Amino acid sequence: MSKNIFRRKSVAKILADVECGFSDAEHPGTAQAHLTKALNVKDLTLMGIAAVVGAGIFSTIGEAAFQGGPGVSILFIITAVTCGFSALCYAEFASRIPVAGSAYTYAYASFGELIAWIIGWDLLMEYAIGNIAVAISWSEYFVNLLEGFHISMPSYLTMDYYSALTAHEQVANLTAAGNVAEITDRMRHAAMAFETAPGAGSFKLIANIPALAITVLITWLVYIGIRETKKATNAMVLLKVAIVIVVILLGFFYVTPANWSPFLPNGFGGVMKGVSGVFFAYIGFDAISTTAEECKNPQKDLPKGMIYSLLICTVLYVLIALVLTGMVSYKDLQVGDPLAFVFAKVGLTKISYVISISAVIATASVLLIFQLGQPRIWMSMSRDGLLPKAFSRIHPKYKTPSFATIVTGFVVAIPALFLNLTEVTNLTSIGTLFAFVLVCGGVLLLPKEQAQQGRFKLPYINSQFIMPVLFLAAVIAFWKPMLNMFTADDVHQKFPYMLFILLSTSLTVLSVIKKLSLIPVLGLLSCFYLMAELEYESWIRFLIWLIIGLVIYFGYSYRNSALGKSAQNE
Repeated sequence: MSKNIFRRKSVAKILADVECGFSDAEHPGTAQAHLTKALNVKDLTLMGIAAVVGAGIFSTIGEAAFQGGPGVSILFIITAVTCGFSALCYAEFASRIPVAGSAYTYAYASFGELIAWIIGWDLLMEYAIGNIAVAISWSEYFVNLLEGFHISMPSYLTMDYYSALTAHEQVANLTAAGNVAEITDRMRHAAMAFETAPGAGSFKLIANIPALAITVLITWLVYIGIRETKKATNAMVLLKVAIVIVVILLGFFYVTPANWSPFLPNGFGGVMKGVSGVFFAYIGFDAISTTAEECKNPQKDLPKGMIYSLLICTVLYVLIALVLTGMVSYKDLQVGDPLAFVFAKVGLTKISYVISISAVIATASVLLIFQLGQPRIWMSMSRDGLLPKAFSRIHPKYKTPSFATIVTGFVVAIPALFLNLTEVTNLTSIGTLFAFVLVCGGVLLLPKEQAQQGRFKLPYINSQFIMPVLFLAAVIAFWKPMLNMFTADDVHQKFPYMLFILLSTSLTVLSVIKKLSLIPVLGLLSCFYLMAELEYESWIRFLIWLIIGLVIYFGYSYRNSALGKSAQNE
């Protein structure tokens, strides 16, 4: 079995399977139609921007700025460089294997079936939990926008049951203790939802209806076709980027340079505390790799779309970070809606309406791209027999993965209706970083190919001498913190850092021996370092999710693998 679980699917077979649409004998019911090729480099770039410029620029950037001060702009650059290494590796894979499936398909060709399953299972978690978070975030922005126009929805229809119950208990306890001053407006609003909701006793009908509504609408749009999705995405991106640029230009007139000093109030460690929220803002660029089969010229346009969108989004994020921390003190930015907050702080309350509209559009576009990406990963895994065949069914009229799209809608809509996910940014970030690590590592395993005209080729830079110098410099600079890891009381909490040190040492040795390509090596290490910066609890939850996936793999996927059956027939 050990050899079989690491069986690889050759690039030639992956391309051949997609081209022939899978025969009825192998996958009955899946050869109804091919996906529609409708995307060009402009569409892909706008999709990348749609996925990246979302909740991060309107919410998580506030907490990151509070932790890191004006220096949070450095964190955006660090994260962009990290994503840039990964984007180049994605581009190399996309140019060689221009099919849906993203990191899952790439891992199948480089690491083999078991690792492909693990990354596919990881991506399903990343997209699902990320979408649930975005749907809940969209609901909050939408409700705030309605209130700006003096339209109010019953509070029990705009939040989850757990938040309402918790707030109700907190208000009751604080009131009984005589600490009424500690009751915040947000707490009071949530408690009111529990008290006014229909029901009896502790059973109350409380649900986030706006989150459900936007998920259903987006799922329907993705279901009816890539052309419709493309048009909606392009319109939303152009509008929200225009608003963001206006906000940046207007905000610079209210910047007080003194607010940028000190630039790193909590040191570099404070800057890195915001890594989860900042990276959560960047995770969307890989979603466009799932649309490879719907690109007119994927080998040329996909790499450009990824890199262009990453560059544009980085510039926007750095400028927004400088504007926010320049308009008010970083100490005031621990709020859920930092953009609206800073403009209200300087007296421009009316601009908050414009920001609310942009936030609603921005989060809707992120949800759209993620809802577009996840069904295509389901589809790719189903084609290989690792999931039931229904997931790879293509709608004969709309030319979309119909069943997988509907399932994705349910997977996101129902939890968004009832759940309050406070840990989603960490869990989604660690899942995405893990995907990036495997993509960068997978590039190192690909056989060398001659560059072809019109196709992206990852530049080769010999790491034989560069990596030892970088490794030695890191050891000299951080030898004290590394030694302290082994003497701390919570040594187990430092386990991710220990793994990072072990990985860095191994890759440095391999770079000397094998003359590895520098870009994927740096991409792998930088992504794993950001993983190590995440909370230890996130690692535990992530490992639990992977164990569940392994149970499913050995219980169903291994026995039903199309590649395994093909090998048996031969």
